[in-house]
Amino acid sequence: MADGAGGTGDGGFAEMRFGYALRPARRQVGLIVLKTDETIEREFRLWMPETVDLLVSRVESGASVTPESLRAMEARLTGAAALFPDGADLAAAGYGCTSASAEIGAARVAELVRAGVKARKVTDPATALITACRALRVRRLGLLTPYVEEVSAQLKAVLEAAGISVPVLGSFEEAEEARVVRIAPASTAEAARALAAEGGIEALFLSCTNLPTLEIIGPLGAELGMPVLSSNLVLAWHLCRLGGVEPVPEVARAVPG
Repeated sequence: MADGAGGTGDGGFAEMRFGYALRPARRQVGLIVLKTDETIEREFRLWMPETVDLLVSRVESGASVTPESLRAMEARLTGAAALFPDGADLAAAGYGCTSASAEIGAARVAELVRAGVKARKVTDPATALITACRALRVRRLGLLTPYVEEVSAQLKAVLEAAGISVPVLGSFEEAEEARVVRIAPASTAEAARALAAEGGIEALFLSCTNLPTLEIIGPLGAELGMPVLSSNLVLAWHLCRLGGVEPVPEVARAVPG
């Protein structure tokens, strides 16, 4: 209802005050994205349900992916989490870096994020992948990464410590983030087929939130006859699960339950 008005018929000034209603609060999910990442937000907009408000913050990250640059983010994570809106009440928050999650450790990541923002649950791509593998009963996983050898080896070690063996591992051996985001999905699909042809695996994982995979996940899974997962897909799935919301159908089909 308007409150107060001045005459305007003669060219005068009018001031009006309005009351308003508050809309119901929506479920909020937070995502911390690397400064160098050009892929995850585009894919997440399609893989997160419209019923969720996705809030995004950025964390300073190195131009190259090395153990040193990954560990350097440990000192910046709380500051990045603190940049979410002051009124945010996150049902779940995710740190969008697979390799850094493996390097820093899931427990430490969760501790650092919670120091900066109110979040009931915290996850990361490595944790989400392990959870998805358990939901799918996958114990032998093919791993494709863009990383240099020591970074890939750390992720492999984290998976194997969780009881998931990695009998085949392939990499593009690319440390520069600006080049990772330009890797053609066709090249990723070709490498994934080569890994699957080695046999002895129950699923394939395409690692790195900055590696474009959205267009090839479904077709590859159908072609190879096994689950094909990516960092962004499992992180979106786990955030939905932790946040108590239904994932979009494509994500639900990839990781049932």
